[in-house]
Amino acid sequence: MEDRDTGAGAPEVGASSASPPQGSGRPSTGRQHRRPGEHRSASRHAGAGQVDDANQNQKGKPKKRRKRRRGRKVFARDEAKASVNGSPAPRDHAAPAAPSRGEPAAVLATIAAIRSDPAVRRPPMPELPVFAALDLGTNNCRLLVAVPTRHGQFRVIDAFSRIVRLGEGLTANGRLGQPAMDRAVEALKICGDKLRNRKIRKARLIATEACRTAENGVEFLDRVEREAGLKLEIIDRQTEARLAVSGCGSLVERETEGVVLFDIGGGSSEIALIDLAGRRSPRLANHIVSWTSLPVGVVSLAERFGGRTVTREIFAAMVDDVAGRLACFDGRDRLNHLRASPNFHLLGTSGTVTTLAGVHLDLERYDRRCVDGLWMDRDSVDRMIEKLVGWDFQQRVANPCIGADRADLVLAGCAILEAIRAVWPSERLRVADRGLREGILSELMADDGVWRNNGRGRA
Repeated sequence: MEDRDTGAGAPEVGASSASPPQGSGRPSTGRQHRRPGEHRSASRHAGAGQVDDANQNQKGKPKKRRKRRRGRKVFARDEAKASVNGSPAPRDHAAPAAPSRGEPAAVLATIAAIRSDPAVRRPPMPELPVFAALDLGTNNCRLLVAVPTRHGQFRVIDAFSRIVRLGEGLTANGRLGQPAMDRAVEALKICGDKLRNRKIRKARLIATEACRTAENGVEFLDRVEREAGLKLEIIDRQTEARLAVSGCGSLVERETEGVVLFDIGGGSSEIALIDLAGRRSPRLANHIVSWTSLPVGVVSLAERFGGRTVTREIFAAMVDDVAGRLACFDGRDRLNHLRASPNFHLLGTSGTVTTLAGVHLDLERYDRRCVDGLWMDRDSVDRMIEKLVGWDFQQRVANPCIGADRADLVLAGCAILEAIRAVWPSERLRVADRGLREGILSELMADDGVWRNNGRGRA
């Protein structure tokens, strides 16, 4: 069961991939481009008087030979110019060719000096440091490996994602099941091989709600260390909420005043209220004024209410269940003074909102580049939820943005989303196909100082 993911060929993380692409036209170099052969013609016209005099004195020489000599002259000058500018010469000679008649000896001397002096050559670019983030959740096992690029951004060079359903049966039994643990270990072995095949500067490997609440969670992680060679840390809910915010910082625009960011997971749902009305810090997480972690996610809710056959009555009962939990959140009113502002919006980072976005765009195949950063208005979200509630299980399976792996979970996610929208109504929802791993990478790179040192990091 492979999960859709960013992949090594994804664009740089840190800017919305749903933003309009910049113009692809080739920038002007300030030079006029000649047609093939035009430079030779120009040389002929420039020295026409000299050629006529030469023709009177040397009538016996073939015309072709004179053209070849001029060709060599032009080539030698072009080659010298390219070499002096630091670009590779068209041909790599071990020694300069003997000067032909009329060829400037100074040009060839310059070429020879540049080729023989290693100090003139550019030193090789330093190798960029590599960072890694792994997130073992209730439903997914995900890995990202990346290198820093421009300030606040990075480029993914390797990725892995697989649906393992580690939390399957956890709600009923309080323990991780053997088949679920086996699936997770096999996925983590692949992640371990990927990490060992690279020179990693820093990595953080985390486990969330399933390992946090299971009676045998610590025992399972001991097995992971033995069999996969990976040591995972169980993070608390506050850290999970902060990492989700850090991963989405670039999707919050400069004029934004307030954001409710939510991450609907498999076993828990994190919600952070972010106030940006004052002076803005480079780290979005510094503006969290209130947060909560609900001990309910798509897997746990679907197991309690059923995920395959979901009537409208069952769906309403799921919404009420989550709404009751949100009513106990004391800090839910901290953004009330900004809710009426046009610069207030929701920001969702989870499989639920990315699925809704894919269905909304009617994609034939899920495409992160179309989804990440997408804006949806209130009416569009209403229509998509109504559509999914009206579909039966097979119709959900048949949709390419849902599929068999999510068909029994997506309505539970929609119920959590509806409960969130009832507490924080907003005209706009922004979709983020990013989350904890991106937050880990951003914090690792910032703490290491790679963006302060042009990507090279500390010595």
